Amino acid sequence: MRRSFVAGALAALGMGRGRAETVSQKRFPPVPAWQPRFAPPLDRIIDRIRYYWDGKIDFVVFRNGTCVLLDSGLSDADAKAFALKTLADIFGFHPDMNPANMDDGNILVRYNHPAVNVVIRDFAMSHWEEIERRHLDALATDEVLITPLGPNKFDEFGKLALYGRTYMFMDAERPEIVRIIRHRQLG
Repeated sequence: MRRSFVAGALAALGMGRGRAETVSQKRFPPVPAWQPRFAPPLDRIIDRIRYYWDGKIDFVVFRNGTCVLLDSGLSDADAKAFALKTLADIFGFHPDMNPANMDDGNILVRYNHPAVNVVIRDFAMSHWEEIERRHLDALATDEVLITPLGPNKFDEFGKLALYGRTYMFMDAERPEIVRIIRHRQLG
């Protein structure tokens, strides 16, 4: 009887087994609820990365367009291992993003590790209705981003950046390397 009373009291206070079950139901690391059904054009992303780095960098491309920037001279095996670790490091910690408007009108989303996503503006705008409707679902679980407009209030640029970041989460959850681009490769 005493054990049931203590367990009931702890559960009522939000502690004990009842609390543990609630916490374990939350996903860790936190991820967005939205995973866009439309895939970014990888050839255009590769072209933009080459342009932004003046063709002087090696990088790994994941299925959904996340690119991990490499030091020159890594073997394919080392490049893949580095890319997977980089993505895991971003995903395993808070995925800070630093989006920037680029001179070609696209948006480059950078992270606190050497990885990026490119939002191809004309492609994104062809899906604008869904991006605008779902951009808050692109926030990770319980995430609050402070913008000049207020907490979790986004202008077009912010909505596009959040959309671009969803692909990093998708690639981190199911990492699949599709290409390794070497700066000495043509086309």
